[in-house]
Amino acid sequence: MADPKILETFPNPAPHRDFLIEHTHHEFTSVCPMTGHPDFADITVRYVADKRCVELKSLKLYFHAYRNEGIFFEAVTNKICDDLGRVLKPRSLVIVSKWKARGGFSSVVTAEWSAKKKRR
Repeated sequence: MADPKILETFPNPAPHRDFLIEHTHHEFTSVCPMTGHPDFADITVRYVADKRCVELKSLKLYFHAYRNEGIFFEAVTNKICDDLGRVLKPRSLVIVSKWKARGGFSSVVTAEWSAKKKRR
């Protein structure tokens, strides 16, 4: 499983202002835990930073750590959201995963992080 310790950050250059940061990774790959077939997605990270921003090479390495992992769409999207939320502690964070069609279905999973929500 991808280790969030891979994720590196740097200081927000404008912490006095809310500004939207959006990164999309077009080569995300994981494995279906039921069939063992590869799953492909575009993962978009959309956030308003507080004190920290994510460094892109570390984000790429974090995403690539899922390549051989058997994990459902919903689980991986929520794990990415939780990991980035804990590391960045952003003002807002949304993860959108758009999964390529397989078996006639394409899927979109959206997870939103909030420090105020209770974690289970």
